[in-house]
Amino acid sequence: MTAIATWPGRAESWLDERGKAAWIAAMVVGFIVFWPIGLALLAYMIWGKQMFGKSCKGRARLSRGTITASSGNSAFDAYKADMLKRLEDEQAAFGAFLDRLREAKDKAEFDAFMDERTGKSTQPPAQEAPAT
Repeated sequence: MTAIATWPGRAESWLDERGKAAWIAAMVVGFIVFWPIGLALLAYMIWGKQMFGKSCKGRARLSRGTITASSGNSAFDAYKADMLKRLEDEQAAFGAFLDRLREAKDKAEFDAFMDERTGKSTQPPAQEAPAT
């Protein structure tokens, strides 16, 4: 292959190494230079999943895989696994608490609505006093 045929792949790799900001900057420059270039880069970023997908290498440098990787120290790894388990349990308990809180608020609002609705329908209309 010639250098001319391989430059798009090299440019893509270069932009991937620098992350999403480099792709956005290239798109803006493309719009400034000649708008179809910027439009083509935007389309490639969306449909090539560079903008919204997980294929961009510079995207999330800290992933769950790095958290669960072994450090080589078994005592630390056991502590870390225990701590992560406790945090996940605490997160689940907090989520359940928030669900119960939302349900209680919804019930209170519904009960207030029903009380207001039934209170208006059961009370007789107010009579006006005769003018003297």
